[in-house]
Amino acid sequence: MAIREIITPSNEILRKKAHKVTNFKDPKLQTLIDDMVDTMLDAPGVGLAAPQVAVSQRVIVVRLPDDEESKQEYGEEAGVLYVLVNPEIARASKEMLEGVEACLSIPGYFGTVDRHESVTVKGYDRSGKEVRVKAVGWLARVFQHEIDHLDGILYIDRASKVWRAEEMEDEPVE
Repeated sequence: MAIREIITPSNEILRKKAHKVTNFKDPKLQTLIDDMVDTMLDAPGVGLAAPQVAVSQRVIVVRLPDDEESKQEYGEEAGVLYVLVNPEIARASKEMLEGVEACLSIPGYFGTVDRHESVTVKGYDRSGKEVRVKAVGWLARVFQHEIDHLDGILYIDRASKVWRAEEMEDEPVE
């Protein structure tokens, strides 16, 4: 397992549609997944898509924090590691929520993005077994953000406003 370099938009892989995974027994896939988890946790982040580590494959990893505050806010979703191969949104709520997003591939910036309040994501686990995840709130937002990466879409493409992180430091914290 290794920490991989997280690429920025200057690398064209980030803007291309990733390839579907067809061989779940490929040791390179398993190494990629392990490395992605390590890279996400090291960054630290709550999600990572394979294109962000310069691999054009439809693989994402997601994990909300598991500190005490997160456990109170997100309950059983806090700290759960989701590994999804070939994920897609099977169902999305009509209700949209505006929220602030950031991205490990665009360090130092935040943006306001409208996302579906809840989604059902279907895909496969690392061994090729079919998986469905029903996600609400922040977890739903993270899944939508990471699946966008697989299609070459960055949150800044969907944002109504983008700003530098330093600009937030001048804002009063609520």
